Parts: sequence; C-alpha cells; structure tokens
Amino acid sequence: MNENNIEKIKNSIRAIQDFPKKGILFRDITTALKDKEILKIMIDEIYEQFKDEKIDYIAGIESRGFIFGMPLAYKLNVGFIPIRKPKKLPAEVISQEYELEYGTDKIEIHKDALKQDDRVLIVDDLLATGGTAKAAYTLIKKVANPVGFAFVIELTDLKGKDKLPKDIKTVCLTQY
Repeated sequence: MNENNIEKIKNSIRAIQDFPKKGILFRDITTALKDKEILKIMIDEIYEQFKDEKIDYIAGIESRGFIFGMPLAYKLNVGFIPIRKPKKLPAEVISQEYELEYGTDKIEIHKDALKQDDRVLIVDDLLATGGTAKAAYTLIKKVANPVGFAFVIELTDLKGKDKLPKDIKTVCLTQY
C-alpha cells in the first residue's frame, strides 16, 4: 500500500469523543467520504490489494460496507451482494446469527445470491471486535468461497482480526 495515501486517509477521518456514548472515541468516516480525492484513494487502495484475486462478487456488510463495496465492485467489474440485517431482503434468505455484547443479532443474504464456486470479497468500513465480519464469513461460506476481507479502519485494541480466518487475505487501510 502507498504509505502516503494511507496517511492521507488516516488524517481525513475525524475522531468524535463520547459518541455514541461516554467513553467511546468514534472514528467518523464522513469527513473522508466527502473528500473526492480521499474517497478515490480508499477505493483504489483496496482495488490494488485484490485486483488479482479473481473475485466474482463483493459482499458489503450493511450499511457502510455498501458505501465502499459498490464502487469497488464497479472497479473490479464484478457483482455486488448486500449483507443485510433481518427482514430487509424481499426473497428467500439464508442467515447467520452472531453474538453481541448483550444478546445476539443476525445477518442475511438472498438464498439465490451466490453459487458454490463463487469467489467473494467481504467489505465493511470498520473492523472492531470482529463479530459481524466473522458472521459474514460464516454466512458466505455456507454457499460460496470467501477469499478476503477489506476494511478502511481497524481498531487494533479490540482484536477483531484474531477472530477472522487466517487463511484468507485481510486488508485494513488504517489502524487506530
């Protein structure tokens, strides 16, 4: 990765203290998204990491994974699969439940979205605890072949990368 570009991305992400609750330092990507140069750099940097991986689909995790997944799918000339929260998709779905700090949640894709040999890159804006990303991997693995993860931000203290499979490529553009 181009270190100068990575530094530009990192410098464009605003930190908001005590959001969404006291004690949390929120990394706000909206300041990066509004800058056309930074947005292009983010997509281009992820593209460069995965352009030779023979990807068939980008699977974007709701909702910020859609922001990065769609232009990346366009640039890679592949399809896009939305990974949604429950009851958001109109046709038959397959789902994966995962643990939250207090309870469980679920993500879904259309049952007919992927085939067994499809190679899928999972995209989201943030890797924190890794729970949602691991659930997305497990969900995609039920019907296709996950080949990598791409994130803009990794919160290293939360050790989310430790929950992800080690046998596929994981790219995080910035770390905090």
